[in-house]
Amino acid sequence: MIGIAIVMAAAVATPASVAETHILAAMDDSAAGWNGGDLDRFMRVYSDAPNTSFVVKDGIITGKRAIAERYRPRFTPEGAMKRGTLSFETLRFTLIDSRHALLVARYRLKVTGLADQTGPTTLVFVHETGGWKIAADHSS
Repeated sequence: MIGIAIVMAAAVATPASVAETHILAAMDDSAAGWNGGDLDRFMRVYSDAPNTSFVVKDGIITGKRAIAERYRPRFTPEGAMKRGTLSFETLRFTLIDSRHALLVARYRLKVTGLADQTGPTTLVFVHETGGWKIAADHSS
């Protein structure tokens, strides 16, 4: 009887595993948007909050609209050749509290005829009415 209880307890999803599952699904959907040339779908994972931020080498871009404008050139017919195929490899997931999570991953862009572009990305997620959304993005 004790063995059954242990197996059942192990099968119960933890809040962290549920959050991680939802966040990774949102990241997969975002990558599918990138790969399909759909900027709106790519950006769906970002929070609409006015203080949503993206760290770039020159400072911080604030607001989902401004972040989308930074990416927009990659979604034009001319930019599509440079956009490539995006994927993510999870390095670490941490549930900070019931509404916040940290995802550390490695992004990889495969562009035909060029060396892969790869680097770390650190994403702070917040759980909002519409699900888990990126509140802060630092990718380099």
